[in-house]
This record gives sequence, structure tokens and C-alpha cells, in this order.
Amino acid sequence: MPKGLKRALGALLAGLALYSLLGFLILPGVALRIANQQLASYATVPAHIQRIELNPFSLELTLWGLQIGETGKEQVGFERLYANLQLDSLWSGALHLAAVELDKPRTELLFAKDGSLNLTQLFKLPPSEPKPETPASEPFPLRIGSIKLSEGYLHFQDLRPSEPIEFLYDSMNLELKNLSTLPDDNADMTLVAAGPEGGRIDWAGTISLVPIASEGTLKVTDGKMKVWWPYVRDALPLVLEDGVLNLDTHYKLNLSKETELLLDNASLSIAPFAIKAPDGRPLARLARLDVSETTVDLAKQLVTVGKIRSEKLETWAALEADGQLDWQKLFASQPAKATPKEKAEPATAGAAPQEASAKAAPGKPWQVLLRDVQLRNYQVHLADRSQKEAVALDVGPLNLDLQNFDSLNKSPFTLKLDSGVGRQGKLQASGEVNLAPVSARLKVSTQDIDLRVAQAYISPFIRLELRSGMLGSDLNVDLKNTAPLAFSVTGKAQVNQLHTLDTIKGRDFVKWQQLNVDGLDYRHGDALSIAKVTLQQPYARFMINEDRTTSVDDLLIPQPTNGAAKPQGKPPASNEKPLGIRIGGIDINDGSANFADFSLTPNFATAIQQLNGQIGTIDNRQPHPAKVDIKGKVDRYAPVTIKGALNPFDPMASLDIATSFKRVELTTLTPYSGKFAGYRIRKGRLNLDLHYLITKGQLKAENKVVVEQLQLGEKVDSPDAVNLPIRLAIALLKDTEGKISIELPVSGDLNNPQFSVMPIVWQTLRNLVLRAAQAPFKFIGGLVSGGGSEDLGTVSFAPGSSELSSDAQGSLDKLAAALKERPALRLEIEGTSAQSSDGPLIAAQRLDREYQSTYYKILQRRGDKVPAQASQLQVPDGDKPAMLEGIYRTRLKQQPPAEWEQLDRAQRTAKLQEAVIKSWAESTVLLRQLGQARASSIKDYLVDKGQLQDDRVYFIDATLGQAEADGRVISPLHLDAE
Repeated sequence: MPKGLKRALGALLAGLALYSLLGFLILPGVALRIANQQLASYATVPAHIQRIELNPFSLELTLWGLQIGETGKEQVGFERLYANLQLDSLWSGALHLAAVELDKPRTELLFAKDGSLNLTQLFKLPPSEPKPETPASEPFPLRIGSIKLSEGYLHFQDLRPSEPIEFLYDSMNLELKNLSTLPDDNADMTLVAAGPEGGRIDWAGTISLVPIASEGTLKVTDGKMKVWWPYVRDALPLVLEDGVLNLDTHYKLNLSKETELLLDNASLSIAPFAIKAPDGRPLARLARLDVSETTVDLAKQLVTVGKIRSEKLETWAALEADGQLDWQKLFASQPAKATPKEKAEPATAGAAPQEASAKAAPGKPWQVLLRDVQLRNYQVHLADRSQKEAVALDVGPLNLDLQNFDSLNKSPFTLKLDSGVGRQGKLQASGEVNLAPVSARLKVSTQDIDLRVAQAYISPFIRLELRSGMLGSDLNVDLKNTAPLAFSVTGKAQVNQLHTLDTIKGRDFVKWQQLNVDGLDYRHGDALSIAKVTLQQPYARFMINEDRTTSVDDLLIPQPTNGAAKPQGKPPASNEKPLGIRIGGIDINDGSANFADFSLTPNFATAIQQLNGQIGTIDNRQPHPAKVDIKGKVDRYAPVTIKGALNPFDPMASLDIATSFKRVELTTLTPYSGKFAGYRIRKGRLNLDLHYLITKGQLKAENKVVVEQLQLGEKVDSPDAVNLPIRLAIALLKDTEGKISIELPVSGDLNNPQFSVMPIVWQTLRNLVLRAAQAPFKFIGGLVSGGGSEDLGTVSFAPGSSELSSDAQGSLDKLAAALKERPALRLEIEGTSAQSSDGPLIAAQRLDREYQSTYYKILQRRGDKVPAQASQLQVPDGDKPAMLEGIYRTRLKQQPPAEWEQLDRAQRTAKLQEAVIKSWAESTVLLRQLGQARASSIKDYLVDKGQLQDDRVYFIDATLGQAEADGRVISPLHLDAE
């Protein structure tokens, strides 16, 4: 071998050995020592690297055991960092690393209360020299074939919020392939992060550094919302009880020109979710919320949601006593917090107006599109505490469907709502809605909406209890605008089972079984039109008090006046067009009413039943009067008719009404005869025909009165009685048929304030009586008396009963046959009762009715459906003792004796019942009612079974008598003739 070659080979081997020595031993040792020196010099906490390895031939570098921080409390570190440099870096123009591997990296990311970050405090670097600004240059050329991060550890803690935030990912794995800073190079990336408390993150896709862009998929599984909720809690006063989030989306990110972010086919699921107020009261609970087929385009500021599905949201809301919503007050109570930038740069008076206007200038609005929304089984608990009595209303289960919602209102969206309201009510709505301007076309229907919820709102104005009432409707609502408000409502509505109670007297006030409103057409601010109103079994009670006020006056609650007194004089003229009201017709079916006058002695009361009829078209914009045709009965037998036409909005312009009362029992008018004539009425019937005609304020009235078989009773002391020979006048006015016929025409100008109808009628009647008394022979008539079978002159009744026995029915059959053969005879029935035998039994019957009435009220308060009458109820025996306690206190107006407290329940109930029975057994009112019922039973039998005409049978005033030795009570019968 040539000597020169040997020398070259030796030099090569020596150089190779030196290179190996430097690469494997010297350089790693020097680098390790320098690195640890630098760490010790600049690190503020203990820091060192355990070992550095270098392979000078494969250009592989490995760093072992980096630890920054106290032992056991390392803040940054890793187990191994590996990098493999490629030789083509020398001529390719870019640093080329075949692989970079990082094993078990550890990071503690900690924010202190003052906002400082622990990572920024790990090193104390010397101040750098200021450098002149240099133009932006191309990024350093770098290519990395593979980057792997294995079993990473990240601990995050933030003490800045009011509640510290802390979470841990102890298994983080990242892999990047072909990462490059060269233009248009893409790297494939996968990231999987998981922690002991759930919340797994899966991220896969591509990423490029020049320009910065990425595309891939991101998935979050079982993310616990409590981890980051304190950030929300500091902005909103909402306490999270439960919340789990799942997210899955495809994304595209590009920062080459501006921030472009597109989330595509995204889905979000929250189940379950619950929040409450800081004071612990629940606000909302959600079983599940799923959002899918969603796209978010940051550049276009567009959010498109394909589907939203949600189930079983339960929420609470209340209007407080000060008129604010509890949610509104909750958010208002949250103090505003300044951001760190606001703290560092407080606003100054010298701020440039241009900058302020630039900040205030609104940007492009975001557009949110909701394609298909379905909410199921929602529950909303509403409360109104602004009233004296709190109002509670539960809405649900509520189901809502929403399609094609556009926040920019480029097209209307469809809405469908189906919900329960209260205990048994239902509400449905469907149609289209616009947002800008606000408009809607909806079909709305309701069923069995409990109107008792309105009780708290009417109680401050009227002493009326709304016992029951159910609202139903089928409406079309067309909302055209909100500013100014413009809408219309068409359709029909009904109110069933309405029952109101006078809370002063504890009696029925107004009620009906059903009210139907058909052909409803309301134009806001313009007109209200109703094609037809139908009333089924309406009832009203009207009373005149002793001081001449009415029952309506008693119910109204005086309202306080606000502000100074208004000046007297004409109110200023209004330019607003009055609301046009048109009702096509009113039908009344099987109506009734009660009237009482307590200003008379004795008190007067009567009832009207079987009211049926129609009222024609009522229109305040048309002068045509409405036709009236109503029929009814007074005290079951006396027919009443009202016919004609009237204009309720201007009765002085046009009125033509004819009213007829036939066969009214005059015994019911005894209080009026006693007050004004000085005598009770023992017997008689009244036929009254009134015809009032008004044309442009001019009255022309015809009053025809026919009194049949009038007989006066005992004299009554009354300061208002007229000083006329009443008995003589009646005897003279009777014709040969026992009738008194009087015609009283009246005419005059109603526009004259001095004109009054009643004084003219009274004066005409007075003059007629005076003429009859002064010329008696012109009015003389005769009465024909008759007799009857002595055996048929009485009817006996069992104690406490108004039922006819078989013997009594047989006697009445004979009496009816006899009266058919004697058509000139009239029968008088004197209902009789006896306290000794009837009292205890009718008291027991009254107690049974009181049980039924009390039980009826209990069912109404619970909202149960009840029969039309309380008498149809069967009261459970177990409920009676509790009811008896209230009946005793209410009816006897006293508390049970204290010594009864020592009795057991059965003994106490017996004592209470005995006292109540004793009180009612002595009631003259109940005894009188029994006598009247016995008279009615006799008449009903003669009319229904005996086939007698009812105009031949009369009642005379009921009396209190004495019972027979065997307890039977005798009701005498009287015969009279024309």
C-alpha cells in the first residue's frame, strides 16, 4: 500500500474517531452542562435536563428528563424529546427533520387571582436592546416529516373567576405528518385528549403554516360544563347544577387574507342541563337539546341550523310585586365588571370623537336560519305576585314546531304550538310570523281554559267570586303591525259553566251554562262585529237594599283617585273614531232571574223562569233599531212577552217596545200594595200590556192593566200609603167577570227635564179611583159565591213533606172532576205548615241541602266538573262532620261551646247537628216555604193530573197552623166564583 494512502487512511480513521468522540461524548456533555447553566441562570425555579444524546452519523438528537419547577411540582417538563435531522437540509434550502417525538410532556398552566400566568414567571430574561423595525420576511424554511406527542399531561387552573376553574388532561396524543413552513404545504394532524373527569377531545385534519389554514373534524365527548361555567357565572347570575356537552363538527380555517372559519355539518348535544338562581330557587331544567345539520360561516356571518330537537324543559318565571320579572331582576342584580383593558385604559374626556363614532358604528348583522325546530314536553310555571293574591299558572306539556326561521326576516317562518294551560285547558296556535316589521297570521284555538285565574285581577274592583268558568275559542289572528298596533281577530268563542258569587251575601250573582259568540270579527281600533250571541241557561240576581241602593252598588269597590281634581265643564272633544259595535243577534235559551226588594216591609222577591227569545241586530253605526222578541214565565205559570224594537245606543231616537204580563199572582206584590195602598193582597192576578213608542224624543205610551179576582187582605201601616178608598174602588172597578180593566195613555217630550212618566201614570190612576168612588153605580158588578164538598176542602200532609198521599190524590181527583162540571168556580189554595211537627223534619232536609251546597263549592274550588245543580250531588258521609263545623258557625253565627271540645267526634257531631236542626226547626221562613210548596203540589196535581186549566187555581198566602194529634198538617182549600 502506498505510503500516502496509508497516511490518508490513518488520518481518516483518526478524524472519524475524533468526530465520534466529539459527537457521542463531548458535545452532548458540553451541551448538557451549558443548558443546565443557562437554566440555572435564567430560571426562577429549579430547572435542569437529565441527559442529552447525539448520534453524529444519523444526526439524531435526544433530550431526556427536562424538569422546570420544584421536584414533584414541575410546571414544565418532558420525559424525552427526539429529533432527526436530514442531510438534504444542506442543499434543499430548508431545514429538514425526519421526525420529532415528544414523550410524556407535562405542563402546568396556572392563572393567579391577579391574572398573572405562571409560565411567564419561570424565566427572568435580560432586557433586550431595541431594534429598528424590519419589514416582514418570509418564515424560516422548515420541513418536519413527523411530529408525535405521546401521553401528554396538561393541568389548567384559573383563580381569576369568583369560583376557581380547574381541569386536567392526563392523556394527550398528537401526531403531525409532513409539517412545513413552505408555501402551500399541508400536514396531516390527529389529536386525542382525555382526562379522568371526561371531556374527551378528538381532532383530525390537515394544517398548513403558510398561509395558516386548517381543515378537519373536531369532536368533544361528554364535556362537563361545570369546568368552564364560572366564566359564565361571573357574567350572568346563573348557578349550574348539571350540564354535559357533546360536539361534533367539520371545519375549515383560513387566515391568508382575513379570518375565514366555516363549521360544516356540526352537531351539538346538551343532556342534561339545569341552572338555578344564587338563592337556590330553580330556574330551568332541560332533559335534552340536540342541534344537528348546522353550518357556521364566520366570513358571511351566517348560522344555518338544520334541526333542533329538545325535550322536557321545565322553567319558572314570576312577576314580582314591584312589576318586574324575577329573571329581569336577577340579571339587573349582577354588577358590571370592567375588562382588564378598560381598567388599564380608563375613558378620558379628551377621546377623539372619530374614534368613539368608529367604535359605536354597527357592523354587519349576523343571520341565523333555523330550518326545523321541535320542542317537546316543555313545562312553564308562571306566577304573578304583583296582585294582592298571588296568581299561579302552569303551562304544559308544551310542544312547539318552528320552520324556516330567519333572524333577518328575509322570509316568514311557520309556527305550530300545542300546549296545556292550567289543570285541563288546552291552547293551540299555528301560522306564519314575520319579525321586521312584526306581523303574523295565526290560527288560535283554546279549550277549557280555567277563567278562575282572573280572580285576583277582578277582586280589587268588585266583590265577586269567580267560582267557575271555562273558555274555548277558534280564532284567526292577523297581526299587521306593532307600531302602531294593527291587528284583527275573527272566529268564534264560548264560555262554559260560568258561575259568579256575590261575596257579601254569598249568593249567585250571574251565571250561565254556555255562552257562544259566533262570527266574531274584531278590527283593532275600528270595529267589533259578532254575527250571533247565544246564551244557554243564563241567570242573574238583582236586589234593592233597604237604603234603595242596589246589589250592584254593593259589589263595586271604590277606587282611589290619582292627581288633582279635574276642572268642571265639558270634556275636551276627541278626534278618535269611536269603536263600531255590531251584534247580528242575541238568542236567550231557558234563562232565569231573581229580583228582590228589601226596601219594602215585608220584603218582596220574585223569580222569572223559562226566558227564551231573540234580540235582533245591534249596530252603533246604523240608526236601525234592533228587534226584540222574548218570552218567559213569572213564578212558573205567568207568561211574560217583550216584543218590539229598540236602539240600545240611542233609545231616545227610536224605541217601540210592547211588554205583556199574563196571570201574574198578585200575592207576590203584597209588599208593594202594603207600602203604597196600605193593604196586603190576599188573592188576585194581574194582566199587564205596555206599549212604549219613542220617536225623536217624543213618547207615546199605552198602558193597559187587567186585574182578575183581586181581594185585599189585612191593613198595613205605611207612611207612603195613598189616602184613597181602596177597597171601595176595587169593588166598583170589578166587572161582572170579576176583572178590573184600566187604560192609561201617556204622551210627552222626553227631552224636557220636567217630564216624567211615572207621576203621570200614578195621577191618572188616582183620578180613576176617585171617579169610581164618586160614581159607584157606574162600576157596580156582582160576585157569585159558590160552595163545595166538605170532604174535599182540606188536604193533609205528612210531617215535613209536600208530597201528596194516595188518599189526598184521590180527594183531588174528585175535586178536579167537580170543578170541570162547574167552570165558573175558582179554587183557592192555602198552604199551611206547623212548627211542632214540620219543624224538625224540614230542618233535617235543609241540612242535607246545605251539605250538598257546601260540597258543590268544594268541587268548584278544585276545578272539578260539576252538575248544573247542587241537588244532583251525593255527599260522602265521611265529609259531613267537617262541613257541619262550618255550617254551625255560619248559620248560628257563633262558636261551639267550649265544653264540646271534650267530646269525641261522634258526640260533638251529634251536638252540632242537634243545635243546627233546632235553629232551622224554628225558622218561619222555612215553614212558610213548606206551606208554599204544599200549595204548589196541590196545584201541580190538579193542573197536571186533574187536567184543570191553571187560570182556575189560585194561591193565597201561606199560613202557620197547628198539627193534628197524629202529626199530620191540614192545608185548607177555598172556592170562589166569578
